[in-house]
Amino acid sequence: MAAAPGTARSAQEVLTWSRGLVEPALRRAVDGLPESMRRIGAYHFGWQDGRGGGKAIRPTLTLLAAEAVGGSAPDAVRAAVAVELAHNFSLLHDDVMDGDLTRRHRPTVWSVFGTNAAILAGDAMLACAFEILAEDHRPAAFRTLSTAVLDLTEGQSSDMSFEERSDVTLPECLEMARRKTGALIGAACALGAVYGGGTDARVGHLRAFGERLGLAFQLVDDLLGIWGDPAVTGKPVHNDLRSRKKSLPVVAALGSGTPAGRELTALYLRAEPLTGDEPARAAALIESAGGRSWAVERAAELLAEALTALDAAAPRPAAAEELKALAELVALRDH
Repeated sequence: MAAAPGTARSAQEVLTWSRGLVEPALRRAVDGLPESMRRIGAYHFGWQDGRGGGKAIRPTLTLLAAEAVGGSAPDAVRAAVAVELAHNFSLLHDDVMDGDLTRRHRPTVWSVFGTNAAILAGDAMLACAFEILAEDHRPAAFRTLSTAVLDLTEGQSSDMSFEERSDVTLPECLEMARRKTGALIGAACALGAVYGGGTDARVGHLRAFGERLGLAFQLVDDLLGIWGDPAVTGKPVHNDLRSRKKSLPVVAALGSGTPAGRELTALYLRAEPLTGDEPARAAALIESAGGRSWAVERAAELLAEALTALDAAAPRPAAAEELKALAELVALRDH
């Protein structure tokens, strides 16, 4: 869906436009995987039942970042596909590590095809992402994605280690989220700027925009993991609390020094799992201790910081408006 020259589209129109550009190339990339991996990829992306593979925020940011620096979105499609493959590599592995049974209202890959198959499919997608970038002979792009993936894996490692600790601090948790989520979204924006011919300075500003937006994205994701509507999120209510995940609102509440925070500590950090009404009680304590309000406020602050970084990149007006609309969708979403 093309807008009139100089006219910005809504966030939903932009996402539809992006899928139209990226999905054919993404399908070709997955079709190039070995047969066993190809079948799993088609299931994961929802192509077998026509449900689609998620919102595709990251590849959309890549295309818009290319336009923001004066380039062409079609010229950045391969970079967008690489970003989407890297992102889905992480989703396949995350579902295995977290033991999640559903994603996008469907059984997860590992629960259908087995743990080993899911891990291998994720590995194949990541290898395919780097093959795409290698073929374009852009060392800066290759380094951008590789650095982001290393950050992502370190962030995931920290997230898992937090499950075994009772002394996780909020700065540690924020750094974990910056790496686990912010790094790849920052890379998505930086890659688009590289493919769009942006200067190093503009690439850096767009990377900063994406990193801050990514951290806001994680805060909202954590909020939805506790208070999201299962009919909308596709995950069971209080899913993160049953696994006693040290998400950002939880860590903020645990360290609040409030009576609710102390009660939450006794409940959340004990050896026995949360059962019955205990996850709901934990959610109420997190809210009473200020964890929910802190996360909402910090997400809003990060959105403002992201938009400041975007303005510093001196983007083309229409692309700037569309990036702002997409950023607001990410920071205010309900699923």
